[in-house]
Amino acid sequence: MRVHAKRAGALLGGLMFPAWSMADWTLNMTPGVTGTSNRVFDLHMTILWICVVIGVVVFGVMFWSIFAHRKSRGAKPANFHENTLVEILWTIIPFVILVIMAIPATATLVDMYDTTESEVDIKVTGYQWKWQYEYLNEDFGYFSNLSTPREQIENRQAKGENYLLEVDNPLVIPVGKKVRLLLTANDVIHSWWVPDFGVKKDAIPGFINETWTRVDKPGTYRGQCTELCGKDHGFMPVVVKAVPQEEYSAWVAEQKAVAEQERELTQKDWTMAELMERGEKAYQTACAACHQADGSGAPPAFPALKGSQIATGDMAAHIDIVVNGKSGTAMQAFGNQLSEVDLAAVITYERNAWGNSTGEMVTPKEIFDYRNQQ
Repeated sequence: MRVHAKRAGALLGGLMFPAWSMADWTLNMTPGVTGTSNRVFDLHMTILWICVVIGVVVFGVMFWSIFAHRKSRGAKPANFHENTLVEILWTIIPFVILVIMAIPATATLVDMYDTTESEVDIKVTGYQWKWQYEYLNEDFGYFSNLSTPREQIENRQAKGENYLLEVDNPLVIPVGKKVRLLLTANDVIHSWWVPDFGVKKDAIPGFINETWTRVDKPGTYRGQCTELCGKDHGFMPVVVKAVPQEEYSAWVAEQKAVAEQERELTQKDWTMAELMERGEKAYQTACAACHQADGSGAPPAFPALKGSQIATGDMAAHIDIVVNGKSGTAMQAFGNQLSEVDLAAVITYERNAWGNSTGEMVTPKEIFDYRNQQ
């Protein structure tokens, strides 16, 4: 009885003091930071008030009719079969209302689908469970992965301010420029969504969908994948950083230099220690979500790498499965996701971590040659 009384008291307190029981109580959409999002908000408000007026008129007439013609006042129901004028009116009036609503809605949709005259073109590819951004005009790209620590996800640490909405490499775009986004997916259907932009578009394997945005205010904007794309669907955030043109130009120059430096690293003579250090970082980013940080895996879907035949056996088979994946399983092909350096490093790491002391290493040059032979 005492337990039930405590529960009833907590429920009553929550009902009496809603401010204590609700962290956020939002009653409406937000305007956003783009012209598109503001037009969507304005359209939403226009349709809302039209519906409010219709509701007030319809229910007002209904309640007045019920009150003024109630039986207790001796009202007698009219007995008629048809009224041509009424039928014409209740057909024409809704039609006119729908046309009034359709005009701004159509104009907004036409604007949302107009991707012409873009100033920046970015290809967005969805993977389980990350995004790849390729700057088509600048010839470089990178992956954007969730950066929330596993300790927070597994409740071993306090949750951060942007829990599950933070990434290692955000999408960077210039303020005031029209940015065209070409969306596709590598594996299953994903959906790229940033509420502040008023943009939500599906990324479908084998198809290219287009959308665009022009951000008017510098800042960091967050969204998520809104398509149920697998077990880690909730760990696939979208983070966009909008910066002034000068800062964007400097960032592009830096990224192009990094990309060129990465290509040059393929020819470098790497040591085991260097590959192990880089391989651990690549493993934590690309592999740990499935195979676990300690290599123990999550059988049967994700086998252990610690002491496994793949990680301690034939080197060629190990390279093949990492580069090309394994059909019919959850093992993705990382050949197009990681650079030659990261592929070599992660394979070397897997063969020498957690007690897999094979003493063997694979170099970026070997991965480069392997790719060219396929």
